[in-house]
Amino acid sequence: MDFVKNLLHPENLVAYGYAALLLIIFAETGLLLGFFLPGDSLLFVAGAFAATGKFNIALLIPLLIIAAIVGDGVGYLLGRKLGPALFAREDSRFFKRAHLRKTQVFYDKHGAKTIVMARFVPIVRTFAPTVAGAAQMPYSTFVKFNVLGGIGWIVSMTMAGFFLGAVPIIKNNFEKTVIGIVLISVLPIVFHFMQERRHAKTAQPVIAATTTIGAEEA
Repeated sequence: MDFVKNLLHPENLVAYGYAALLLIIFAETGLLLGFFLPGDSLLFVAGAFAATGKFNIALLIPLLIIAAIVGDGVGYLLGRKLGPALFAREDSRFFKRAHLRKTQVFYDKHGAKTIVMARFVPIVRTFAPTVAGAAQMPYSTFVKFNVLGGIGWIVSMTMAGFFLGAVPIIKNNFEKTVIGIVLISVLPIVFHFMQERRHAKTAQPVIAATTTIGAEEA
């Protein structure tokens, strides 16, 4: 988390430049390990920086759209290649099968539209293309929704930052605004992990009781 905070610091963000922005957007959408990255807040901050003239908005948006579309494309190919094996993979610090299962439920409910809708949902947007690939969504269908979702997400978030970043009260309190946005964007992820821990603690006594009953019956 310290790395992310330092990365989003105004001076560092300008120093890292376009390459860092593209890498983060790609990683969040194309790599299963990128679910913790605050893509929404990063796009807003990048747009606000463009409003101050530190980024070229006409160059920034197309580059970010490409990174988002390519990222989802890589996620789709991973799901297509690995398929059901992903759901059997062991949990680790940066990978939880629960994320895939929850995204699968989201996908089952919304179908192909998930690829667009998931762009605006933290964690789900990381796993949605992979689930679509594992579910064998036709590539032509995926590409269409991938492009629509990528454009909609990047343009809406970046332009929101661009227009609001020019508002005097935000412009004069830029660092505080950035910190507030980051905290708000991280809250759903924190809440998600707290829920997982609570469920894990609740499940342990149930598992223990079931094991004891099974042993007694035997």
